[in-house]
Amino acid sequence: MSKIYTKTGDSGATSLVGGSKIHKSEAILDVYGTCDELNAHIGALIAEENMPFLTEIQGKLFIMGGILATPTAKYEQYWKEISWESFLTKIEKEIDEMDATLSPLSSFLLPQGSRAIAQAHICRTVCRKLERKISHFCTHNESFLMLLQITNRLADYFFILARFLHKKSGVREKYLKMR
Repeated sequence: MSKIYTKTGDSGATSLVGGSKIHKSEAILDVYGTCDELNAHIGALIAEENMPFLTEIQGKLFIMGGILATPTAKYEQYWKEISWESFLTKIEKEIDEMDATLSPLSSFLLPQGSRAIAQAHICRTVCRKLERKISHFCTHNESFLMLLQITNRLADYFFILARFLHKKSGVREKYLKMR
């Protein structure tokens, strides 16, 4: 039986896709660690509201994490067959279908209502955090540009999902009172 611990990271280094090693304090680890964090939060959302598209998103996030963990020089070797355009279109379709059932927003929506609704908002905020981190790396690696578009759209998806869950569960949305 293989053990979960390898002890290879005990010195503070970790391996990237392709085998090169970097120190665990490198900023890129924070980026794909945030991708993993989002994936775990989606798992918590699935525990409350199991929707097949959420599991599909999780799979794509694992691929995204792999891409982020790949040195630019090795990108073509490992990820040249990956196409994100159809997934981006699918996210937009999911957003449009849910949004068509919702009334227009009248003010800022407070992130509350039920566990599932709050968890969708947590997914949205962690997704925005991931988007900001990827944005920083886009200045250094153009191959991350599509990942930036995916995270931007996913954050929109989680916002609309939260609103959709309000409607589905019959929990009224709460808006910020400006006065």
